[in-house]
Amino acid sequence: MDFNDHPLWKFSLAVYSAPGVSAVCLELQERRGADVNLVLFAAFVGWSGRGRLDRAVLRNALRRSLKTDLGAVTAADAAALRQRVAAIEIEAEQLEQQVLARHLPAVVSNSSTDRSADARANLHAYLDGLPARVPARDEAAVAALLGAFPPSM
Repeated sequence: MDFNDHPLWKFSLAVYSAPGVSAVCLELQERRGADVNLVLFAAFVGWSGRGRLDRAVLRNALRRSLKTDLGAVTAADAAALRQRVAAIEIEAEQLEQQVLARHLPAVVSNSSTDRSADARANLHAYLDGLPARVPARDEAAVAALLGAFPPSM
């Protein structure tokens, strides 16, 4: 199957493109060091009916980021680079989600009949392992994510 057709990827694109969700995800990334793909993966596992994630699965998931100092460049050069980087970042996000998708059958535990509750529990399980916890802001981010879930995929 082409990963563009994978339910995790479709879910991620739908949720991330919903109004306000990208800002929430980026805020979690900057404030908490959250991996946006793991946020979306945790939400998807619950939303898709696969239940609640074990914290060990989330604790063992790692992500590397590329940090570079671009120095002095022209605005046009920077804009062109940002466009290329954005396209590559989308490809990298999809590759990371392909790896995460391979774990979907193995992560089921404590499944309930309330998929939203499972997704909420998975998001909190992931976020609780990150630094800089601010419960009110985290709950607002979780609520924004839950509100963006598609009815079905």
